[in-house]
Amino acid sequence: MELMKKTNEDRYDFLSAPELEIKQELFSKLLKMLDLSILETMESGEAHEQISDICNQLLNDVSRPLNLMARQKIIKLIIDEILGLGPLETLFADNSISDILVNRFDSIYVERFGKLEKVPVQFYDNAHLLNIIDRIVSSVGRRIDESSPMVDARLKDGSRVNAIIPPLALDGPTLSIRRFTVEKLRAEQLIEFGSMSEEIGQLIEACVHGKLNVLISGGTGSGKTTLLNILSGYIPEYERIITIEDSAELQLQQPHTVRLETRIANIEGRGEVTQRDLVRNCLRMRPDRIVIGEVRGEEAVDMLSAMNTGHEGSLTTLHANSPRDALGRLENMVCMAGFDIPVKNIRAQIASAIDLVIQLQRHEDGHRRITSVQEVNGMEGEIITMSEVYTFERQGKDDAGDIKGTYKATGVVPNFNNNLKAKGINLPNEIFGLSSDTMQF
Repeated sequence: MELMKKTNEDRYDFLSAPELEIKQELFSKLLKMLDLSILETMESGEAHEQISDICNQLLNDVSRPLNLMARQKIIKLIIDEILGLGPLETLFADNSISDILVNRFDSIYVERFGKLEKVPVQFYDNAHLLNIIDRIVSSVGRRIDESSPMVDARLKDGSRVNAIIPPLALDGPTLSIRRFTVEKLRAEQLIEFGSMSEEIGQLIEACVHGKLNVLISGGTGSGKTTLLNILSGYIPEYERIITIEDSAELQLQQPHTVRLETRIANIEGRGEVTQRDLVRNCLRMRPDRIVIGEVRGEEAVDMLSAMNTGHEGSLTTLHANSPRDALGRLENMVCMAGFDIPVKNIRAQIASAIDLVIQLQRHEDGHRRITSVQEVNGMEGEIITMSEVYTFERQGKDDAGDIKGTYKATGVVPNFNNNLKAKGINLPNEIFGLSSDTMQF
């Protein structure tokens, strides 16, 4: 246990109490010597080198002995403090971390491989944490104070940031960072990770090529954006793609892509541009495909309208616990727009627009999996009918606590398979759990 603790401390540039005292003393002296306004005009490498040289000179005057490793850690942490995001820089350097959750200045958790763990990294106090939060939000032209105690922002690398401070946060400033993954995952990797089967991968690829409207449903952190990135990668390069997001996360590689992002209101309450505004506008931009990062409000009306008026092959995600709940949420979003439309008509719009719903779930073992793939068939009376094409069947847990299970085709051949065939996309019977000589109708 002691060895493991030491390894973690080394990983996160942990300082002992005497080293921390030296660091704070050195930092105070440095602030008096440096002209921060000049540092801002320097290139990053030059500023880094100048601070490092001054720190080495000051450390030579320290009476207490320090080994080379301790000196390097102290200098690195001071540079992070002045030029970066302080203690968070150490966490950003660890690519295995997907989420950074600061509950208070001395309580920081990270998510690694789907599981939360506390790390031995902390701020000096709440004022220190608040200073770093202010540095983050001001870098993107936002502000946070008592009059505006909540903020959503995006870092330069694309990471999403949410901060909330007193009086709303009772125990002190709170910070949540969803890391932006530089490496774009492929379907083959999801199959290797056990997040889906090879047959599901073939099916969803065919659905994108066949320009079906796909809705990805799941909870927070279930992998919706990752799957949306993979599906978007199947769109042919010659098609014009318009992406609409609250916070830009999609990593489309196609050359003919136009990326749109919402804008919040300014201090005077003006200038807000919502997703609904962008969806309306993108219809005038001659899109072949519309990709909405997440539908969460009134824009659902315009999205469904676009899907029903010739904009095939649209992709989007939303928060829901099941495919049936996903359609229910869409219905509620349409009602939020304030239109006085009979429920049956809203459901008919949804049934006509959405072809496929893919359900994702993050299980208790930390793994993210596709748990259901369902076709939207149409209407029976006032009810939207759906048929499950694939399901994930749990079969207990192994000795390591990981969930065991299999992906099973239900034997149902979706109605859209005929549309795929008409477009020259032929899926083998085995995809649907049928033998190769089974007749399809």
